[in-house]
Amino acid sequence: MGRTAQLTTRRATTSLRERAAEVLWANWTGTSTVPSRQLYPHQWSWDSAFIAIGLRHLSPLRAQLELETLLSAQWGDGRVPHIVFNPAVPLDAYFPSPDFWRSTTAGRTAGAPGAIHTSGIVQPPVHALAVWLVHRADPGLSRARSFLARAHPRLAAWHRYLRCRRDAGGAGLASVVHPWEQGMDNSPCWDAPLRRVPPADPSAYRRADLDHSAAEDRPTDLDYGRYVRLAADYRDRGYADGGGDEHAGGVGEFAVEDPSFNALLIASEHALARIEAELGLRGASVVRETRARALTGTLVERLWDPADGLFLCRDLRSGDHRELPSGELVPERGVGGLVPLILPALPAPVAAALVRTACGPHFGLGGPARLVPSYDLTGSAFDPRRYWRGPAWFNTNWLLERGLRLHGEPTRAAGLRRALLEVAGESGFAEYVDPYTGRGCGARGFGWSAALALDLLLDDPAGRDEEPHGRPAEAPSVAVTRKRFRDD
Repeated sequence: MGRTAQLTTRRATTSLRERAAEVLWANWTGTSTVPSRQLYPHQWSWDSAFIAIGLRHLSPLRAQLELETLLSAQWGDGRVPHIVFNPAVPLDAYFPSPDFWRSTTAGRTAGAPGAIHTSGIVQPPVHALAVWLVHRADPGLSRARSFLARAHPRLAAWHRYLRCRRDAGGAGLASVVHPWEQGMDNSPCWDAPLRRVPPADPSAYRRADLDHSAAEDRPTDLDYGRYVRLAADYRDRGYADGGGDEHAGGVGEFAVEDPSFNALLIASEHALARIEAELGLRGASVVRETRARALTGTLVERLWDPADGLFLCRDLRSGDHRELPSGELVPERGVGGLVPLILPALPAPVAAALVRTACGPHFGLGGPARLVPSYDLTGSAFDPRRYWRGPAWFNTNWLLERGLRLHGEPTRAAGLRRALLEVAGESGFAEYVDPYTGRGCGARGFGWSAALALDLLLDDPAGRDEEPHGRPAEAPSVAVTRKRFRDD
């Protein structure tokens, strides 16, 4: 590359970095970052984890505060709620609002905080991974603030809740009791399980999301009615997951073992093992690392489909679940089935098959798709614009980039990284994009889209392993952006 081309590339990188930092600055509330000021004006659980991963490059202190704010809303039973509501935001700005969830009353038995309003469901457990990466960004600051020591018991309780209270299938995997919990809200993977759920009366609520986004980009009214029904039923049960401490989860009509959710739990178990080692809890670290590897085996045993070369969801309520307590696999190809590529103990033949599937006609990596779509490009339900029914998302592609690098595919990982950065800049850090064209959909200036672009720009690819690493070579230019993030 000539000198002129190098200067052009450097200017473009600096511009993208500054623009991403501006998004995080605009979305910062003082204690956390909203995904979007209009569409999502509160704190979301897995959004904050991904945002902290990018924010650590600008202000490790803010990244720590982001995660601490979220974990401070943890319930007594260990769950980390998927929304922490900002009391300064009007009730009608977002639905379902605090008066729908009624966490302080309906969630009292489950240990919901009395002074903080939250939702009652959860989102994917990316938090221990985020805590570990934020610690690595500035270990001195982290130790001075006892960041890991204070986060550890909350993370351990969170994982215990998922392993015990949500083990509806009895095999050790966590189940989700609502599509919103898995994070990929209207994925076609949920169509069959949701058919059992009667929708709520549409006159009983008003969708605030359509005030800020095109209807063709969002879930349908029928799907939304089913989401509301499931959430209301769970609330009316007092957010109870079951009667005992073991194998208790999933008493409602929706209970699914999802590969992405469980892969992120296992990845966070690995991260929590490293946190425990850093804190001198060697015995606990060994036990947790062993458990993470065992859960990887369980994931393969329960959800791997060798014929599809993909992990599939298991619907625990399919058919007569009293006769089939293990449920049935859902024959739909979603991007969540590729996410287990992030796991270090994944058997090599399984990892190789996942890469082939990602690069094949269903997901188009390195081929017709600029970014990996959320759903099978050849599927009958594919829609390039409608939320999780086809569009590409930055968080799932970020996870796949890490997985490709982890499993010996640096060239494919580098290509995906370049595409992510190009599309992030072109789309204005859109919430999600058309996987073929990169055209932005949903919100613009979206929190994790900006944060993960920053991480791809500023993290050292050679250091994306499990050991601490120093500042990347471009560190001096980080200071330019950091001026806007004063830690005071």
